[in-house]
Amino acid sequence: MTAVDRLDGVRVLVTGATSGLGAAMAAALVQAGARVMVTSRDRERAVAASTDLGSSAIPCRLDVRDERSVVACLDRANEAWGGVDMLVNNAGIGMRTVNPRFLSEPQPFWRVEPGGFRDVVDTKLVGCFLMARAVVPLMLEAGGGRVVNISMNEQTMTRRGFVPYGPAGAGVEALSRVMAADLAGSSVNVNMLLPGGTGTRTGMVPEDAPDDVQARLQDPAVMGPPIVWLASDQAASVHDQRIVATEFNAAAPSP
Repeated sequence: MTAVDRLDGVRVLVTGATSGLGAAMAAALVQAGARVMVTSRDRERAVAASTDLGSSAIPCRLDVRDERSVVACLDRANEAWGGVDMLVNNAGIGMRTVNPRFLSEPQPFWRVEPGGFRDVVDTKLVGCFLMARAVVPLMLEAGGGRVVNISMNEQTMTRRGFVPYGPAGAGVEALSRVMAADLAGSSVNVNMLLPGGTGTRTGMVPEDAPDDVQARLQDPAVMGPPIVWLASDQAASVHDQRIVATEFNAAAPSP
């Protein structure tokens, strides 16, 4: 890793950081020298994950659907570090919660339980809003910061049987664009990052998924290089971009 890639001293809060994409990004950031707040609804999981990452990581119980929990977590970051330089909005709930066999037996939207719909949307979309709403004013006051919202392939957003996961992802994209427009010309940058490909090996994919599907899944580690780059000085002027991890080249994205 070259000197320009080092993130020594950079303070990053990653939501949903104990498994899948979140864990992979947290690990890459720590390896690059960043300080990372590992968050989860389950405090014990957050503690275990941060312990595995070492002294550069600290845990925090966080429910992104709850404004009080969001404020409490940011208070902990301020107490520990004096602020946050980057927010990675990754927390999400997959299709398994509303249909455990969503790949082999997709169900139409009218069979989705309202409670399941709300839980997925509240975690992915409302959670992004609540986190950014709380942290961006602090970043503006501090003189700068970065927000990265984790998105998904457009095909997933409109795929048959993918209510509410797909629409929640589409909402995150629209929210990201509006956030970027609102922050244009400011000291805070907003970008989107998604894995790309046909999916990633996370707990969101059913264990009984067909072998051909399993074989095409990306390793969550694909998110490491682009998230480290987005936190680096090289990406200081990058704003309102949609970056696909499987296509990432640090020399390619432009402001």
